Amino acid sequence: MKQKFLTVLAVALVMTTASFAQGFHVGIKGGANLMKIDDKSFKDEFKFGYNLGAFATVNFSKKVGIQPELLWSQSNYQTATDIDQVIPNSQNSKDVKLNYLQIPVLLNLSPSKLLTFQVGPQFGILINDSKTLLNNGQEAFAKGDFSMLGGAQLNLGGIKAGARYAIGLNDIGDISQQTSWKSRGWQLYVGLNLF
Repeated sequence: MKQKFLTVLAVALVMTTASFAQGFHVGIKGGANLMKIDDKSFKDEFKFGYNLGAFATVNFSKKVGIQPELLWSQSNYQTATDIDQVIPNSQNSKDVKLNYLQIPVLLNLSPSKLLTFQVGPQFGILINDSKTLLNNGQEAFAKGDFSMLGGAQLNLGGIKAGARYAIGLNDIGDISQQTSWKSRGWQLYVGLNLF
């Protein structure tokens, strides 16, 4: 139910504000994620994943606008060697793969046509995850993720290229432990305006 609500909300937001905007563009984008989880049960290193999706740009003026997006995003993590001390009954899984449907809603601030600074929240809905982290099949990860993003984007005609830093604000672990799993890392992308 949450997934449908967030998707409808994002579409309604874009359609409502488009009529008031000075410029409206829709495009596609794809890139790489370099993410890690801050907790002693995971290795303190960034792992490579992918992102792919669509975006809309709604400009209220030459310098201010919003950019909602709908992305499929893969994050990969690697557990630490002493995970058994943190998570009892773990299977000593080395690699953890999480796939999210992410909905960033970013404020665009453009000091020039070439450069745009972006900041805003990102809502993530867990689509599927590694089920091998625990012996009993218990779900190890929460169904949602909430992050704040900040970064910059280059606008080269209809082509966009950018980098953002994501800081997870909620615990993505779904295990009743004294630990808190929070994700953070980089989102790198290239996009193309379709119209």
